[in-house]
Amino acid sequence: MDCINAKYVSQKISKTRWRPVSASSLQQPELLATGSWDNEDNKVSIWSVGENGGHDSTDENVSGVCCTLQTLSVLHTWEGAHHYQCARAPCTAVVCSSPELVSVGEDGRVVLYKADQSRIVRTIENADSSTIHAVTFLRTAEVLTVNSIGQLKLWDLRQGNEPAQILTLTGDRVPLHCVDKHPNQQHIVATGGQDGMLCIWDVRQGSVPFSLMEAHSAEMWEVHFHPSNPDHLFTCSEDGSLLHWETSSGSDTPSFLQGRNSSMMSRSATAPAGGNQSLISAWLSGDSSKGRLETTHMLPSQTLSVNSLDVLGQCLVCGTDGEAVYIHRRVLV
Repeated sequence: MDCINAKYVSQKISKTRWRPVSASSLQQPELLATGSWDNEDNKVSIWSVGENGGHDSTDENVSGVCCTLQTLSVLHTWEGAHHYQCARAPCTAVVCSSPELVSVGEDGRVVLYKADQSRIVRTIENADSSTIHAVTFLRTAEVLTVNSIGQLKLWDLRQGNEPAQILTLTGDRVPLHCVDKHPNQQHIVATGGQDGMLCIWDVRQGSVPFSLMEAHSAEMWEVHFHPSNPDHLFTCSEDGSLLHWETSSGSDTPSFLQGRNSSMMSRSATAPAGGNQSLISAWLSGDSSKGRLETTHMLPSQTLSVNSLDVLGQCLVCGTDGEAVYIHRRVLV
């Protein structure tokens, strides 16, 4: 854990993201953004990380520039995009696939924008009767949303105002808080929710997850596949932990569809009618000769809630309720 460093920023962190670097570049990311919460005046901050990635309070290689949104050159403001009948509603998540942006909120709306236009392109007014917690682009014109009653909905933005597909957790309707897609196989999706379970879905097969794994002891706030090496996945939680999930395989079958040998496997989803039984069996079989799933705790000790994470190349960043940003510059992926 010697390569993990902390920067104490005197604010609880709600979100953190690396500034993207060119996929063809060998350069490591050097700038990251954080957003605060639980203050009267919350702010977005831009941080520059030195070559050594040091993040203790005395390291001169770390500099922070705290910016208001105005300082970050706002191009457009879409006022009241999310609202109740007589009041504004919180926007809970935003995703970008340039130039398109999609936001979701507590009002159950899905709103489509374009970064170069000041008007709202489209609003799906009654997308959900409950809070939508997260959204991700599946393909250019398709987005996935997760809500507070355990549903994952697929929206084709070229079609009408009804979801193209609804997938649901079996049993109790546990709220889902986060979602991410496999970067190379868009039909494979990971979600996490209030019960701390990690769910892997194949949106082509049926309406229930392929696999559910005990990951955290409290709410899972974010899940991310590594963008260039999706055999690695990362999750963070209210329980103060940040987990690195790694799969490896000795077969030609994509490793995220391999069997698992993990003490974290808790229960199996029922194979959907008409599904590919051999594929489902491989994912759930736990055949250690085909593949394995390993987890690593990424923080030196458990802290207060880890609310957000981002990974790019070998660089991992997370933000916590302990008013600290942790950076790992040598993640083994």
